[in-house]
Amino acid sequence: MMARMAQKTLAVFDALGHERADRRIAILRQIGALGSISQAARSAGVSYKAAWQAIDTLTNLAGVPLVERVVGGVGGGGARLTDAARELLAAAEAMHRARGEVALGLARQGKGHAALAQLAVRTSMRNQWPCTVCSVQRQGPLALVDLQGPGGALALQARLTRESAELLGLAAGLAVQVLCKATAVQVYPAAQAQPGDQPNHWPGRVRRVARGPLGDEVAVQLDGGLQLVGFAPPGSGLRARSAVVASAQPSALALMLAD
Repeated sequence: MMARMAQKTLAVFDALGHERADRRIAILRQIGALGSISQAARSAGVSYKAAWQAIDTLTNLAGVPLVERVVGGVGGGGARLTDAARELLAAAEAMHRARGEVALGLARQGKGHAALAQLAVRTSMRNQWPCTVCSVQRQGPLALVDLQGPGGALALQARLTRESAELLGLAAGLAVQVLCKATAVQVYPAAQAQPGDQPNHWPGRVRRVARGPLGDEVAVQLDGGLQLVGFAPPGSGLRARSAVVASAQPSALALMLAD
């Protein structure tokens, strides 16, 4: 019994990948205060659908129910937090305070560095770039996000759901981290590049090639100076210094906000 309880408690902390100011945590907090998902959504400045996406995501991460419906009553029913949700909120508050204390200590010592925020997240995605949002175009249930790499070295476009853009609070000028799996990046000789204004086509030169029966893993230095890892078809014939173009679908790019 104790082992099962400990396992559930630990799972709750898996939902704390972001700080106290994360909109998903804010929505959960407002549900506890207001007893209504629709009112919590309005208070957090997101749609009702985005609020439900936040609840579903946190529930999946925590591995236990966080919100339960309340049927009937004067207001016709509502929602309330489970004990696990209250535990999650308390942990989020404690982690927020701890992060603040660490950041303040580093700043006083002159040791703060932007890279520390990115190192706090472990992921299997090989390609990670600090970027700035240039624009957000909402098209029905989707959002197209145009981004710029450091120093204008890289132009990217990501496609995500409208609710995800809402929950992240995406807007022009916001700093984000862009992530993309190496297996989602195609690398091919520059001579085969198709003309046009398609997003996420980045010229560069090969740095290393690891050949394999399912595909050649290619490390590329992009013309703007950033690094990238992608895959070419097996037997691609690519070698160091070969001119190439790397490309990825906008839906393959994930966005992350640093704490």
